[in-house]
Amino acid sequence: MEDVLGPDYEAVELPLGHDHEGAVSATLVIRRSPEPTGRAVLYVHGFVDYFFQTHLADFYLAQGFDFYALDLRKYGRSLRPYQTPNMIDSLSDYFTELDEAVRIIREDHDVLLLNGHSTGGLIAALWADRVKGRGLVQGLFLNSPFFDLNEPAPARIAGTGLARALRGIRPQAVLPAGLSPVYVTTIHRDHEGEWDFDLRLKPLEGFPVRAGWLAAVRRGQKRLHAGLAIDVPVLVMCSARTVPAKPAGDGITGSDIVLDVEHIARWSPQLGPHLTLVRVQGALHDVVLSARPARERAFTELARWIGAYLPAKG
Repeated sequence: MEDVLGPDYEAVELPLGHDHEGAVSATLVIRRSPEPTGRAVLYVHGFVDYFFQTHLADFYLAQGFDFYALDLRKYGRSLRPYQTPNMIDSLSDYFTELDEAVRIIREDHDVLLLNGHSTGGLIAALWADRVKGRGLVQGLFLNSPFFDLNEPAPARIAGTGLARALRGIRPQAVLPAGLSPVYVTTIHRDHEGEWDFDLRLKPLEGFPVRAGWLAAVRRGQKRLHAGLAIDVPVLVMCSARTVPAKPAGDGITGSDIVLDVEHIARWSPQLGPHLTLVRVQGALHDVVLSARPARERAFTELARWIGAYLPAKG
């Protein structure tokens, strides 16, 4: 089926059975390279997000990759009217759609790069650790992965405790913490950014942070903090600095205002033994949505890393 992005893109529904809200599915978005090389990339988005970054697909096609992106269950193209947006009980639930997407991709490709952004970066890392030794993925690129909460230690402890306490009795309880609308204003073309995306799927005010979701994220982060053993080369990329998410604040259009980049740098060595960490001056939280100088440097670094660590052909 043709995707909403136009005739160059195909959307394939991946049925995932049912949960307590009804039928669940994910969506695999596909754009094929004119000259296939046996290489593919699978992109996994972040929280309150979905795939719309067509220039990212353009970059990968120029590198000789077929491009695939997952809209996870209850996100973006996969969100149904009867569902609670972005809600999940465990990050490992997403492994089902990752497994199916990778099965489809591996039918025609021998080289697979997994690219995750923010929460998708955490999910991708946990999945890559789970499948180590099986040769399913040859590299991992994490764009500002969500390795810790961007809060002072007392707030992290209190928030985690509250989420855990509510997870079993009121998993859909809305927590006081939430995403600032400032970030979306820095990237959407109707505000301070240059990108067009559906504000119904990635709204300015975000979606509520619920107890069950936060508890799932904190369990995943705890697993990462204990140390993973990913057995392929990993590239982690993030901004050079973090500033508070304040309207008209100093540096908000050239910094990460969602996550603390020092947390990303601190926890990245826990991924595995083969790590490259790149910090991009002037980058936003989603590095590839940064202003042109920062994103061009990001793409240059990514292309260099791909050339160094991934086979040229499948």
